[in-house]
Amino acid sequence: MKTFNCDLHIHGSFAGGVSKYMRIPVIAEQARLKGLEVVTTGDVQHANWLQHLKQNLVESSNGIFQDHNQTIHFLLQTEIEDNQRLHHLIFLPDFSHAQEFRDKTKKFGILDCSMCGRPKLRLNAEQIAEITLDSGGIIGPAHAFTPYTGLFSKHDSIAKAYDNMAKHISFLELGLSADSDLADRIASNHQYTFLSNSDSHSPWPHRIGREFNRIQLKEPSFKELKKALQEKTEKRIVLNAGLDPREGKYHETACNQCFFHYTPKDAIQFKWQCPSCKGQIKKGVRDRILELADTEKKAPSYRPPYLHLIPLAEIIQQGVGVENVLAKKVQSKWKDWIERFENEINILVDVPEQEILEFDKTIGGFILAFRNERVHYLPGGGGDYGKPLICLSQEEFESKKNELQEKQNQKNRFKGQKTLGQF
Repeated sequence: MKTFNCDLHIHGSFAGGVSKYMRIPVIAEQARLKGLEVVTTGDVQHANWLQHLKQNLVESSNGIFQDHNQTIHFLLQTEIEDNQRLHHLIFLPDFSHAQEFRDKTKKFGILDCSMCGRPKLRLNAEQIAEITLDSGGIIGPAHAFTPYTGLFSKHDSIAKAYDNMAKHISFLELGLSADSDLADRIASNHQYTFLSNSDSHSPWPHRIGREFNRIQLKEPSFKELKKALQEKTEKRIVLNAGLDPREGKYHETACNQCFFHYTPKDAIQFKWQCPSCKGQIKKGVRDRILELADTEKKAPSYRPPYLHLIPLAEIIQQGVGVENVLAKKVQSKWKDWIERFENEINILVDVPEQEILEFDKTIGGFILAFRNERVHYLPGGGGDYGKPLICLSQEEFESKKNELQEKQNQKNRFKGQKTLGQF
């Protein structure tokens, strides 16, 4: 059995707000540079995207797909919005099953408009789950805790959302604003496998693979993924990796226009309307989970560790002191690191510390500081990404506490300023 780095939720170029470069040849090459071996297709129910997939993927054996250059492996996936605006992550075995799913759902919504990569169906969660299973697929909640479209924004449990189909749900996707420790505060979640995926709208490595899973598979196929998600005692998922939840844009309760942060008590007092700008205050993932939390018990024995990551380009950005993650200086250094160590995940997770420092002492120092968790965060909320602040020493880490508070105050004074994640 081999271990694969897998990002199991992305979008194609026909979904709203997605880069025009989200095409299979580009996705495959950039995923390789990131260090991914398996990526899903996204939006497989969209006719034009499905045609693009058929033209650009080769099925080497039953349910195993690769791009023409055999760069990485792909699995068929889509995301669907139900009649409560809740999003569901769906995996399908092959193109014939994808077509079957499409045929069964097309009468319940518009699947093929220019922005319909993530279509809304006139069906509830239970009905979508039933169609998915009838089409040979598997389903679970996408970014389960996000305030707009996450399952827990409307329901207190997965069982309540999927009703009679709940027994067929084996996984939930954490989303960028939660991690395993937070999700396991809800006892009913202990029965589910957790997935950490990028939900990427861009192929560039500071986006794709920003969250990933290390999964043990005999082969990178739908059948093997299904086993990994359902047969928890085998501990097939050996690592969840992703952003610290504080970097997620819905982590704390905040206004969705000026991004001022509120306690739940204050938000209730203001009737969920920002007194400053009259924007809507959105309940944060952290506060929603704490609202539902009913256990202090340890995570189930099969739960893998969760490793907090910062994209390499964001680390370099802080090391060279520029504002834009896509600045030439950042991208030039990023390419130097990739040429030396093959891919980004190697650098962030696997390369020995001494080799990191020998290659570039300055940037290497920031990488090791990140690895040793000397990072403060200006937490995200209301749709505004959080910002990591990397400290090169423990002394700096301690002294940053006051500076962090000042930066948070400044963020609230200068409403709507950009953060690292928005570039």
